[in-house]
Amino acid sequence: MRVTFTVNGREESAEDVWEGESLLYVLRERLGLPGSKNACEQGECGSCTIYLDGVPVCACLVAAGQAEGRRVRTVEGLADGGRLDPVQEAFVECGAVQCGFCTPGLLVQAHDLLERVPRPSDGEIREALAGNLCRCTGYEKILDAVRLAAARKAGAE
Repeated sequence: MRVTFTVNGREESAEDVWEGESLLYVLRERLGLPGSKNACEQGECGSCTIYLDGVPVCACLVAAGQAEGRRVRTVEGLADGGRLDPVQEAFVECGAVQCGFCTPGLLVQAHDLLERVPRPSDGEIREALAGNLCRCTGYEKILDAVRLAAARKAGAE
């Protein structure tokens, strides 16, 4: 089957998609968007988190056909041209990126949190990121990055 949807503001199509193919596979292997990571394939780790019609979802759990006619935004789509999103900048500055495998999902979840809650508490940050597993950082630098991004976004308002 052919699947056509909007990815990061551009209409894209994938040909010969089989019934069980995940949206994650289509994004990575067919459309050349490797940002979202393929880790658990069970929606447990959060590494493949993307926006589907503005809602964060695990792309490994979405059948590619379900994206037909919908809007997808990946971690690559958070940046505005060559300018990183404040969340992406904060992750780099705070050293919240180590091996990088969990980073795309954490970035999407942190971005979503700050869109909904501009000045989140530590508890709100922890809750928002609870579905994203990281084996390297111990989470403290990730929390620092979200706090920094929130402070910068609040200062820009």
